[in-house]
Amino acid sequence: MASKPLQEPAFLILSALAAGPLHGYGIAKDVEVSSDGRITLRVGTLYGAIDRLAAAGLVEVDHEEVVDSRLRRYYRLTAAGGVRLEAEAHRAEAQARRALERLGARRSPRTAAPSRSTGAAPSGLGTGPVPA
Repeated sequence: MASKPLQEPAFLILSALAAGPLHGYGIAKDVEVSSDGRITLRVGTLYGAIDRLAAAGLVEVDHEEVVDSRLRRYYRLTAAGGVRLEAEAHRAEAQARRALERLGARRSPRTAAPSRSTGAAPSGLGTGPVPA
């Protein structure tokens, strides 16, 4: 049985970590940029998601350092996390491709042709015969 699709924030967290280890703030900024500002992860949401991803074996602590007397923990994608991210990316890509194909099928030549009822050619086009 296939696993449940990742929520977009979890997918973007894994994607951020695919580039290399990051600390929480770095992950949050990457997610915000990657989502064109649509997703801003608050601290509780970010670390809750990281905890769930870690419990699933998809991310793990890479290392820790102290910066300005504060502990900064860096996370990395595990091998299983890379496999899951790749599978999710392919799933999303296939869904997007199907949607675009279906939209393309709706745009048949008959519906895309200029209206012949008025006899007027669309602006910028000649007045010659309309190709069949």
